[in-house]
Amino acid sequence: MAIVQSRSRSAIAWQITKYSLLSIGAIIMVVPFIDMFLGALRTPAERLARPPVYWPQDPQWINFKRVFTETPALIWFKNSIFITLSVTFIQLLTSSMAGYALAKYKFRGSNLLFRGVLGAQMFPFFLFIIPIFFILRYFPLAGGNSLFGQGGSGFLNTYVAIILPFAITWYGIFLMRQFFMGVPDELLDAARLDGAGEFKIFFIIVLPLVLPGLATLGIFVFVYQWNEVIWTMTVTRTAPDLQTLPVGIYLLRGAFTEEATQSLQQAAVAVSIIPVMVAFLLLQRFYVRGLTAGSVKG
Repeated sequence: MAIVQSRSRSAIAWQITKYSLLSIGAIIMVVPFIDMFLGALRTPAERLARPPVYWPQDPQWINFKRVFTETPALIWFKNSIFITLSVTFIQLLTSSMAGYALAKYKFRGSNLLFRGVLGAQMFPFFLFIIPIFFILRYFPLAGGNSLFGQGGSGFLNTYVAIILPFAITWYGIFLMRQFFMGVPDELLDAARLDGAGEFKIFFIIVLPLVLPGLATLGIFVFVYQWNEVIWTMTVTRTAPDLQTLPVGIYLLRGAFTEEATQSLQQAAVAVSIIPVMVAFLLLQRFYVRGLTAGSVKG
Protein backbone atom coordinates (compact mmCIF):
# COMPACT_ATOMS: atom_id res chain seq x y z
CA MET A 1 0.00 0.00 0.00
CA ALA A 2 2.83 2.38 0.90
CA ILE A 3 4.51 1.67 -2.46
CA VAL A 4 1.27 2.40 -4.32
CA GLN A 5 0.78 5.67 -2.43
CA SER A 6 4.39 6.66 -3.11
CA ARG A 7 3.96 6.02 -6.83
CA SER A 8 0.68 7.92 -6.81
CA ARG A 9 2.34 10.94 -5.16
CA SER A 10 5.20 10.75 -7.67
CA ALA A 11 2.75 10.66 -10.56
CA ILE A 12 0.85 13.66 -9.17
CA ALA A 13 4.09 15.58 -8.64
CA TRP A 14 5.17 14.80 -12.20
CA GLN A 15 1.82 15.95 -13.58
CA ILE A 16 2.02 19.20 -11.61
CA THR A 17 5.60 19.81 -12.78
CA LYS A 18 4.77 18.98 -16.40
CA TYR A 19 1.72 21.22 -16.63
CA SER A 20 3.50 24.01 -14.76
CA LEU A 21 6.33 23.98 -17.30
CA LEU A 22 3.86 23.83 -20.18
CA SER A 23 1.92 26.75 -18.71
CA ILE A 24 5.09 28.82 -18.36
CA GLY A 25 6.03 28.01 -21.95
CA ALA A 26 2.55 28.95 -23.16
CA ILE A 27 2.69 32.27 -21.31
CA ILE A 28 6.10 33.06 -22.82
CA MET A 29 4.71 32.35 -26.29
CA VAL A 30 1.42 34.23 -25.87
CA VAL A 31 2.55 37.40 -24.05
CA PRO A 32 4.32 38.94 -27.11
CA PHE A 33 1.13 38.57 -29.16
CA ILE A 34 -0.94 40.21 -26.43
CA ASP A 35 1.57 43.04 -26.16
CA MET A 36 1.52 43.47 -29.95
CA PHE A 37 -2.28 43.77 -29.94
CA LEU A 38 -2.31 46.18 -27.00
CA GLY A 39 0.51 48.18 -28.58
CA ALA A 40 -1.67 48.77 -31.62
CA LEU A 41 -4.29 50.32 -29.32
CA ARG A 42 -1.98 52.66 -27.38
CA THR A 43 -1.85 56.39 -28.02
CA PRO A 44 1.50 58.08 -28.80
CA ALA A 45 1.45 59.60 -25.30
CA GLU A 46 0.99 56.18 -23.71
CA ARG A 47 3.93 54.89 -25.71
CA LEU A 48 6.16 57.63 -24.32
CA ALA A 49 4.84 57.39 -20.75
CA ARG A 50 7.21 56.44 -17.95
CA PRO A 51 6.51 54.14 -16.25
CA PRO A 52 5.09 52.34 -19.29
CA VAL A 53 1.34 52.09 -19.71
CA TYR A 54 0.57 48.46 -20.38
CA TRP A 55 -3.22 48.59 -20.67
CA PRO A 56 -4.47 51.37 -23.01
CA GLN A 57 -6.71 53.90 -21.27
CA ASP A 58 -8.11 55.19 -24.56
CA PRO A 59 -7.94 52.26 -27.04
CA GLN A 60 -7.18 53.47 -30.55
CA TRP A 61 -9.25 51.00 -32.56
CA ILE A 62 -8.96 53.39 -35.47
CA ASN A 63 -5.38 52.21 -35.97
CA PHE A 64 -6.71 49.02 -37.55
CA LYS A 65 -8.78 51.11 -39.95
CA ARG A 66 -5.78 53.34 -40.69
CA VAL A 67 -3.81 50.29 -41.81
CA PHE A 68 -6.14 50.01 -44.80
CA THR A 69 -6.94 53.70 -45.36
CA GLU A 70 -3.49 55.28 -45.00
CA THR A 71 -1.39 52.50 -46.52
CA PRO A 72 -1.77 50.17 -49.53
CA ALA A 73 -2.25 47.29 -47.09
CA LEU A 74 -5.10 45.79 -49.12
CA ILE A 75 -2.78 45.43 -52.13
CA TRP A 76 -0.07 43.96 -49.91
CA PHE A 77 -2.60 41.55 -48.42
CA LYS A 78 -3.84 40.37 -51.83
CA ASN A 79 -0.27 39.88 -53.05
CA SER A 80 0.62 37.91 -49.92
CA ILE A 81 -2.40 35.63 -50.34
CA PHE A 82 -1.72 35.00 -54.03
CA ILE A 83 2.03 34.44 -53.66
CA THR A 84 1.76 32.29 -50.52
CA LEU A 85 -0.98 30.06 -51.93
CA SER A 86 0.89 29.73 -55.24
CA VAL A 87 4.16 28.76 -53.56
CA THR A 88 2.38 26.35 -51.22
CA PHE A 89 0.54 24.60 -54.05
CA ILE A 90 3.59 24.39 -56.32
CA GLN A 91 5.87 23.17 -53.55
CA LEU A 92 3.38 20.54 -52.40
CA LEU A 93 3.19 19.26 -55.97
CA THR A 94 6.92 19.27 -56.71
CA SER A 95 8.02 17.99 -53.31
CA SER A 96 5.47 15.18 -53.27
CA MET A 97 6.39 14.04 -56.79
CA ALA A 98 10.12 14.18 -56.08
CA GLY A 99 9.71 12.50 -52.69
CA TYR A 100 7.57 9.76 -54.23
CA ALA A 101 10.15 9.10 -56.93
CA LEU A 102 13.00 8.85 -54.40
CA ALA A 103 10.94 6.60 -52.10
CA LYS A 104 9.41 4.18 -54.60
CA TYR A 105 11.59 4.16 -57.72
CA LYS A 106 15.03 2.64 -57.59
CA PHE A 107 17.18 3.93 -60.42
CA ARG A 108 20.88 4.43 -60.94
CA GLY A 109 22.04 7.31 -58.80
CA SER A 110 18.88 7.56 -56.70
CA ASN A 111 20.78 7.20 -53.43
CA LEU A 112 23.36 9.73 -54.55
CA LEU A 113 20.59 12.12 -55.53
CA PHE A 114 18.93 11.74 -52.15
CA ARG A 115 22.24 12.40 -50.39
CA GLY A 116 22.52 15.53 -52.49
CA VAL A 117 19.09 16.61 -51.29
CA LEU A 118 20.18 16.10 -47.69
CA GLY A 119 23.45 17.90 -48.33
CA ALA A 120 21.56 20.94 -49.61
CA GLN A 121 20.46 21.69 -46.05
CA MET A 122 24.01 22.83 -45.26
CA PHE A 123 23.60 25.83 -47.57
CA PRO A 124 21.11 28.54 -46.48
CA PHE A 125 18.95 30.25 -49.06
CA PHE A 126 20.67 33.58 -48.42
CA LEU A 127 23.83 32.12 -49.93
CA PHE A 128 22.08 31.87 -53.30
CA ILE A 129 20.27 35.22 -53.36
CA ILE A 130 22.82 36.95 -55.59
CA PRO A 131 23.20 34.08 -58.14
CA ILE A 132 19.43 33.61 -58.40
CA PHE A 133 18.94 37.35 -58.73
CA PHE A 134 21.33 37.54 -61.69
CA ILE A 135 19.81 34.46 -63.34
CA LEU A 136 16.35 36.03 -63.21
CA ARG A 137 17.68 39.46 -64.18
CA TYR A 138 19.51 38.25 -67.31
CA PHE A 139 17.18 35.42 -68.30
CA PRO A 140 17.07 35.29 -72.14
CA LEU A 141 13.96 36.66 -73.87
CA ALA A 142 12.27 37.59 -70.57
CA GLY A 143 11.18 41.09 -69.62
CA GLY A 144 12.54 42.71 -72.75
CA ASN A 145 15.86 40.85 -72.66
CA SER A 146 17.58 39.78 -75.84
CA LEU A 147 18.66 36.21 -76.54
CA PHE A 148 21.82 37.02 -74.59
CA GLY A 149 19.97 38.47 -71.59
CA GLN A 150 20.60 42.14 -72.31
CA GLY A 151 18.34 45.15 -72.70
CA GLY A 152 15.56 44.45 -70.21
CA SER A 153 14.86 43.53 -66.61
CA GLY A 154 14.26 39.80 -67.05
CA PHE A 155 11.87 38.33 -64.54
CA LEU A 156 12.49 41.05 -61.95
CA ASN A 157 9.42 42.91 -60.71
CA THR A 158 7.16 39.97 -61.60
CA TYR A 159 5.36 37.27 -59.65
CA VAL A 160 7.63 34.72 -61.34
CA ALA A 161 10.70 36.19 -59.62
CA ILE A 162 9.00 36.00 -56.23
CA ILE A 163 7.57 32.50 -56.60
CA LEU A 164 10.09 30.53 -58.67
CA PRO A 165 12.97 30.29 -56.13
CA PHE A 166 10.62 28.64 -53.62
CA ALA A 167 9.01 26.19 -56.04
CA ILE A 168 10.86 23.26 -54.47
CA THR A 169 12.95 22.80 -51.33
CA TRP A 170 15.16 20.06 -49.93
CA TYR A 171 13.07 19.91 -46.74
CA GLY A 172 9.86 19.35 -48.67
CA ILE A 173 11.41 16.51 -50.66
CA PHE A 174 12.86 14.91 -47.53
CA LEU A 175 9.64 15.18 -45.52
CA MET A 176 7.42 13.76 -48.27
CA ARG A 177 9.89 10.94 -48.97
CA GLN A 178 9.61 9.88 -45.33
CA PHE A 179 5.83 9.64 -45.62
CA PHE A 180 5.92 7.79 -48.93
CA MET A 181 8.32 5.27 -47.41
CA GLY A 182 5.45 4.21 -45.17
CA VAL A 183 3.17 3.32 -48.10
CA PRO A 184 3.35 -0.47 -48.74
CA ASP A 185 4.90 -1.47 -52.06
CA GLU A 186 2.32 -4.28 -52.27
CA LEU A 187 -0.43 -1.68 -52.62
CA LEU A 188 1.30 -0.14 -55.64
CA ASP A 189 1.93 -3.55 -57.20
CA ALA A 190 -1.74 -4.49 -56.78
CA ALA A 191 -2.81 -1.25 -58.45
CA ARG A 192 -0.48 -1.93 -61.39
CA LEU A 193 -1.91 -5.43 -61.77
CA ASP A 194 -5.37 -3.86 -61.96
CA GLY A 195 -4.19 -1.74 -64.86
CA ALA A 196 -3.68 1.58 -63.07
CA GLY A 197 -1.11 3.90 -64.59
CA GLU A 198 1.63 5.59 -62.61
CA PHE A 199 -0.12 8.96 -62.50
CA LYS A 200 -3.37 7.38 -61.33
CA ILE A 201 -1.50 5.45 -58.65
CA PHE A 202 0.20 8.62 -57.46
CA PHE A 203 -2.72 11.04 -57.50
CA ILE A 204 -5.66 8.72 -56.71
CA ILE A 205 -4.18 6.04 -54.47
CA VAL A 206 -0.99 7.27 -52.81
CA LEU A 207 -1.58 10.99 -52.18
CA PRO A 208 -4.72 10.46 -50.05
CA LEU A 209 -2.66 8.17 -47.82
CA VAL A 210 -0.15 10.92 -47.04
CA LEU A 211 -2.57 13.77 -46.34
CA PRO A 212 -1.01 14.36 -42.88
CA GLY A 213 2.36 14.84 -44.56
CA LEU A 214 0.90 17.23 -47.12
CA ALA A 215 -0.82 19.21 -44.36
CA THR A 216 2.38 19.38 -42.31
CA LEU A 217 4.46 20.56 -45.25
CA GLY A 218 1.69 22.91 -46.36
CA ILE A 219 1.63 24.69 -43.00
CA PHE A 220 5.43 24.99 -42.91
CA VAL A 221 5.53 26.42 -46.43
CA PHE A 222 2.56 28.73 -45.84
CA VAL A 223 4.01 30.23 -42.65
CA TYR A 224 7.51 30.64 -44.11
CA GLN A 225 6.32 32.23 -47.34
CA TRP A 226 3.79 34.46 -45.62
CA ASN A 227 6.57 35.93 -43.45
CA GLU A 228 9.26 36.07 -46.15
CA VAL A 229 10.75 39.56 -46.57
CA ILE A 230 14.33 39.64 -47.88
CA TRP A 231 13.85 38.02 -51.29
CA THR A 232 10.53 39.71 -52.08
CA MET A 233 11.94 43.10 -51.17
CA THR A 234 15.01 42.41 -53.34
CA VAL A 235 13.10 41.64 -56.54
CA THR A 236 10.28 44.20 -56.13
CA ARG A 237 12.25 47.33 -55.27
CA THR A 238 10.75 49.23 -58.22
CA ALA A 239 7.37 47.46 -58.24
CA PRO A 240 5.44 48.51 -55.11
CA ASP A 241 2.25 47.01 -56.55
CA LEU A 242 3.83 43.54 -56.14
CA GLN A 243 5.07 43.95 -52.57
CA THR A 244 3.66 41.72 -49.84
CA LEU A 245 2.34 42.50 -46.38
CA PRO A 246 5.60 41.78 -44.46
CA VAL A 247 7.56 43.95 -46.91
CA GLY A 248 4.98 46.72 -46.62
CA ILE A 249 5.07 46.59 -42.82
CA TYR A 250 8.85 46.92 -42.93
CA LEU A 251 8.64 49.86 -45.33
CA LEU A 252 6.25 51.70 -43.01
CA ARG A 253 9.29 52.88 -41.10
CA GLY A 254 9.86 56.52 -41.83
CA ALA A 255 6.48 57.00 -43.51
CA PHE A 256 4.99 58.48 -40.32
CA THR A 257 6.24 59.78 -36.99
CA GLU A 258 7.97 57.16 -34.89
CA GLU A 259 5.08 56.71 -32.46
CA ALA A 260 2.47 56.56 -35.23
CA THR A 261 4.62 54.14 -37.21
CA GLN A 262 4.89 51.77 -34.25
CA SER A 263 1.13 51.77 -33.76
CA LEU A 264 0.47 51.16 -37.45
CA GLN A 265 3.11 48.46 -37.67
CA GLN A 266 1.72 46.59 -34.69
CA ALA A 267 -1.82 46.89 -36.02
CA ALA A 268 -0.66 45.64 -39.42
CA VAL A 269 1.21 42.73 -37.85
CA ALA A 270 -1.89 41.83 -35.83
CA VAL A 271 -3.88 41.74 -39.07
CA SER A 272 -1.16 39.76 -40.87
CA ILE A 273 -1.22 36.83 -38.45
CA ILE A 274 -4.92 36.13 -39.04
CA PRO A 275 -4.43 34.03 -42.24
CA VAL A 276 -1.71 31.97 -40.55
CA MET A 277 -3.96 31.27 -37.57
CA VAL A 278 -6.85 30.31 -39.86
CA ALA A 279 -4.62 27.97 -41.90
CA PHE A 280 -3.33 26.29 -38.76
CA LEU A 281 -6.79 25.86 -37.24
CA LEU A 282 -8.12 24.31 -40.45
CA LEU A 283 -5.20 21.87 -40.78
CA GLN A 284 -4.37 21.33 -37.11
CA ARG A 285 -5.73 17.79 -37.01
CA PHE A 286 -3.66 16.68 -40.00
CA TYR A 287 -0.66 18.68 -38.79
CA VAL A 288 -0.44 16.88 -35.45
CA ARG A 289 -0.92 13.50 -37.13
CA GLY A 290 1.75 14.41 -39.66
CA LEU A 291 4.34 15.33 -37.06
CA THR A 292 3.62 12.15 -35.10
CA ALA A 293 3.76 9.89 -38.14
CA GLY A 294 6.79 11.60 -39.64
CA SER A 295 8.77 11.21 -36.45
CA VAL A 296 8.61 7.40 -36.57
CA LYS A 297 9.30 6.82 -40.27
CA GLY A 298 12.79 6.14 -41.50
